[in-house]
Amino acid sequence: MPEAHPLRGAIFLDRDGTICEEMGYVNHVDRLRIFPFAAEAIRRLNEARIPVIVLTNQSGVARNIFPESLVHEVHKKMVSELAAGGAHVDGIYFCPHKMEDDCECRKPNPGLLDRAAREHGLDLAASWVVGDRYADLEMAHTAGGRGILVMTGYGRGEYELHHARWPRQPDALAADLTEAVRRILND
Repeated sequence: MPEAHPLRGAIFLDRDGTICEEMGYVNHVDRLRIFPFAAEAIRRLNEARIPVIVLTNQSGVARNIFPESLVHEVHKKMVSELAAGGAHVDGIYFCPHKMEDDCECRKPNPGLLDRAAREHGLDLAASWVVGDRYADLEMAHTAGGRGILVMTGYGRGEYELHHARWPRQPDALAADLTEAVRRILND
């Protein structure tokens, strides 16, 4: 009987506002603007042998703002730009639905996390979610993981305007992905 491998933790990253600039709907591949610090931050996780998975809501597909094929083109460009900086992601998962569709994969629901955990053999309780929206943190907490809110993208506004009403606070705050990675690696 083969020896079972223990599950490992991972870092789940939101895309827009965390890895790249928040642009509203990225309805053309040229609108993707990777933060200049993103590749180095992700490379540090790669060097620590921590899986990095991107999770993103892309309701523009369901709203007919852009086709699903564009999401794949944008991700191909993101992967290429990160690779140019010596970094890679181990998986990319996205929800193409609107909130009204009541699907399991739209953040804050944990469907994307659950799917990635199954497909990559990951322990969600040993994982972190890093994002610029409360929905990212809520997803992490629902799945038993920890969440870091970055102040890039919508992060600062979400935190300053709404954090007093959040049922659970972020496990940490970070100026950006670089600081979030530093905190995770020092934990």
